[in-house]
Amino acid sequence: MKVAIVGAGWAGCAAAVEATRRGHQVTIFEASRTAGGRARRVMATLDGLPVALDNGQHILIGAYAATLRLMKDVGVDAAASFLRLPLTMRFPDGSGLKLPDWPAPLDAVAGIATASGWSWADKLSLLRVALGWRLGGFTCPPGQSVSELCRRLAPRPMASLIDPLCVSALNTPPERACGQVFLRVMHDALFAQSGGSNLLLPRADLSALLPDAALAWLTAHGGEQRLGVRVQSLSPAGPGWAVDSETFDRVLLACPPAEAARLVQGSGVAAEAWMAQARGLAHEALTTVYVSGASARLPQPMLALHASAGEPAQFVFDRGQLGGPAGLLAFVVSASTGDSATLTRQVLTQAARQLGLADLQPVQTIVEKRATFACTPGLQRPAQQVANGLLACGDYLAGPYPATLEGAVRSGLEAARSLR
Repeated sequence: MKVAIVGAGWAGCAAAVEATRRGHQVTIFEASRTAGGRARRVMATLDGLPVALDNGQHILIGAYAATLRLMKDVGVDAAASFLRLPLTMRFPDGSGLKLPDWPAPLDAVAGIATASGWSWADKLSLLRVALGWRLGGFTCPPGQSVSELCRRLAPRPMASLIDPLCVSALNTPPERACGQVFLRVMHDALFAQSGGSNLLLPRADLSALLPDAALAWLTAHGGEQRLGVRVQSLSPAGPGWAVDSETFDRVLLACPPAEAARLVQGSGVAAEAWMAQARGLAHEALTTVYVSGASARLPQPMLALHASAGEPAQFVFDRGQLGGPAGLLAFVVSASTGDSATLTRQVLTQAARQLGLADLQPVQTIVEKRATFACTPGLQRPAQQVANGLLACGDYLAGPYPATLEGAVRSGLEAARSLR
């Protein structure tokens, strides 16, 4: 069949590759001139030279099996593209947790037992809570938040492990985050497979990690990419669909939910319930503050930070240790609030106080205001099927995962496999 895919983010690129492998003739449309969607390359200037940044610093983990498999399929060398480390949640003062390179779940047990700066009461508290999750089959009542899920957990492991894990995985604060989705992430990362909790820190920009290679693969296999083209209209055309007056047998909407709802509404099809769910999603922002300094080097490529209202970053990455220019740091503020200037000023204060780096200069601050959907308890997310011959894919659709790259890739693959 002749298939149109609207959006060349990670879901759209995954769908394009899988649909092509299944014998379909694929054309992918993307409004931006750079593929990747909310995980893409952004060019900036540092010391008068061009430098590739990302519109949001991301971490992948070893449990992202579908993403890693797709990267291999389109020719990406994961070993060269990532720095792979056992799960580490260490703070500048040396406190925190670091898992050994052992089989799961022994690595998690050993990491908790040897956590630095934790009392034995803290460690036993987390072990008891984690054992309860496992005995309960990693399920909880549908309306339970992460904070409620962890109500018996001691304050230190909550603040220095669960809080940063929750906000990094779900981009939603624990008091508002869905306990069931968090449990699924914890199961897959810490208990399902050895190496699942490994951190995969990108050594390349996010567009180079998958979207660029996927589109090159698509072109080499007879597909067509149209970057810089925003689809204006969608309408039924006999048994198929017209995309800006060009006829296709099937259409996959791999664009953000608001854009997908715009196209569905303009098509005139009866999909009011789907549009209401897509438009009803609340969103969380994600801010990445890039700074540089001649003496800016971290003791390891990534550190956790003590976050507060006045010092909002939860993590900092040393891009100089990840293939970027020396002295370039990326501070990540998940579920961010506030404007760019305020967040930049707060992060510089945080860097001086927590890292002792007082000579940093701002490079660029990127605020993705609608970075992810708010992953709240009981959330009803839109289904894959919109209408006959019209499907959607993306990390916001119904499924077990939060708004992650793995969720996006899995959704794209599943949508392509559902083409009939």
